[in-house]
Amino acid sequence: MPEKKKNDFLIPLLTVLVDIVAIEISFLLSYWLRFHSVIAEYIPITLGIPPLMAYVEGSLIVIPIWLLLFHSRHLYQPRRVISFSDEFFAIIRLVMIGLIVVMAVAFFYREFSYSRIVFGILGLSSIICISIGRFSILKFEQWWYCKGHDLKQVIIVGTSSAAQKIIRSIPQNKILGFELIGYCTYSGTPEPLMGEARCLGSISTVPELVKKQHIDIAFIAPNETERLLVHNLILDCQGLNTEMMMVPDVVELLTSQVNVRHIEGIPFLGIKSPSLSTWNVIIKRSFDLMFSLIVLLIISPFFLIIAILVKLNSIGPVFYLQERIGLDGKVFRVIKFRSMRLDAENTTGPIWSQKNDPRATSFGRFMRRFSIDELPQLINVIKGDMSVVGPRPERPHFVEQFKREVPRYLERHRVKTGMTGWAQVNGLRGSDASITERTKYDIYYVENWSLVFDLKIILKTLHTVLFGEGAH
Repeated sequence: MPEKKKNDFLIPLLTVLVDIVAIEISFLLSYWLRFHSVIAEYIPITLGIPPLMAYVEGSLIVIPIWLLLFHSRHLYQPRRVISFSDEFFAIIRLVMIGLIVVMAVAFFYREFSYSRIVFGILGLSSIICISIGRFSILKFEQWWYCKGHDLKQVIIVGTSSAAQKIIRSIPQNKILGFELIGYCTYSGTPEPLMGEARCLGSISTVPELVKKQHIDIAFIAPNETERLLVHNLILDCQGLNTEMMMVPDVVELLTSQVNVRHIEGIPFLGIKSPSLSTWNVIIKRSFDLMFSLIVLLIISPFFLIIAILVKLNSIGPVFYLQERIGLDGKVFRVIKFRSMRLDAENTTGPIWSQKNDPRATSFGRFMRRFSIDELPQLINVIKGDMSVVGPRPERPHFVEQFKREVPRYLERHRVKTGMTGWAQVNGLRGSDASITERTKYDIYYVENWSLVFDLKIILKTLHTVLFGEGAH
């Protein structure tokens, strides 16, 4: 068997080099800001200006420590399916930990007294410099994959709805760095829903395919019938140096928060816990208020301009109020800039918005492209009806329908609905998205909430609005 081509070396190497340069620049910038910028006028220098080389020598000790910290969190590997926001919050945490370690070392080093103000500035400057460097590497990595370099050869095992989504996504997203070889089915015959991709045979032939075609990754996404063969497949692939990734099934989803508690010696299996603790509710609400007030203050001058354009574009009110279902199934009225004609649902009744919706006005389509029509929902957030991040609110008509058709659909209402959500930033929006898949993402968010998770979703939303396909 010919030797498999080695790859995934260039990106990690470049990332390490860029981090080294970024940390060194952070030290030099922090030194300059403290001793040679306007800061020195407000915080007087009492012991004289220390030599620059003392801080350069100090950086040579700090750099290996921070590199080891980054390595411990697996930040030196090709990102492929990891977004910048995932790394950004990891960088903040690790820089803070690294800064504590450095300050502790400096405390015990008595031959030279390092400025605590420099260390304070270093915390912020290093986060900025490292983030800029890593964002640049991420863009280079995506360009590198688009040019066809270092692609991972992948196969799809199974024909479930998740498999169909993956098989459509890989050719459309070359920045992921994957080369799709084909897919395997239960019977080994082609599945029309899998599109034009090549059927490679049955699931039982996967181990042989992996050996012959040097498959790097096998994405396992079986349907109910195919799931019976997965256990044997994993056993048959023992010893093969191939990454295997599996879509969790409904059972795993339902038991994602399982824990065991003993009460009076009796074991109880906990399969559901409160979505947010009291303190987490306070933290989330405080963040919602602060974020909404700041954003409203910044964009309020544009509200008048948008209102005028809405009015000039079509007859009717500026704002559109509609009943939605929120926390604990309570009804509230969501506020949006009107993007459709007044008679939009006179004949059709309640239907989901669509891409290129014919009911939308010309300016309404523009607003939807950049989600401008959603901005008045910040008022809903301030009122407490909604959160900035959470499952998207649905109309009562659809909630009644979905709660009968989709398992655990009402679990979405254990937290406040949001202006954006985990499902939306993963491309599940509008009438084209499976409500079952959206619900899975929403439940994952409910069960795994954290403030960092909210911030990550907000950053992903901004990226989607500015560079993605936008809302429908």
